[in-house]
Amino acid sequence: MKKVNIALVRLLQFVVFVLFTFMVIAYFGAMVLLPLDAIALLIKLMGVVGLHGFIGALLAIPAVGYLCLIVYKTPGLGQMVVDTGVDLVKTGKARVEAFNGIVNAVKG
Repeated sequence: MKKVNIALVRLLQFVVFVLFTFMVIAYFGAMVLLPLDAIALLIKLMGVVGLHGFIGALLAIPAVGYLCLIVYKTPGLGQMVVDTGVDLVKTGKARVEAFNGIVNAVKG
């Protein structure tokens, strides 16, 4: 019965590990894809106004680049975004390691 309990705890540990890994990848992926999405949306918006896609891209890329520069120059904002992701990693690591104590208690 102990082997079944240990296997169940290890399975739940793996599920928590996969969950936190997905959240970290989604968080940092969103930080990368957010400016690219803003460029795509501005190109589509300029297409609605009547500008061709190429001209819209020539205008949208510097506009989003300038917005990224403003975010970069805002004191503490970039570091806060990175720290949030690092805290997510640390929380996931702590939760996964917490299962080791449960396994040791089950082993007796």
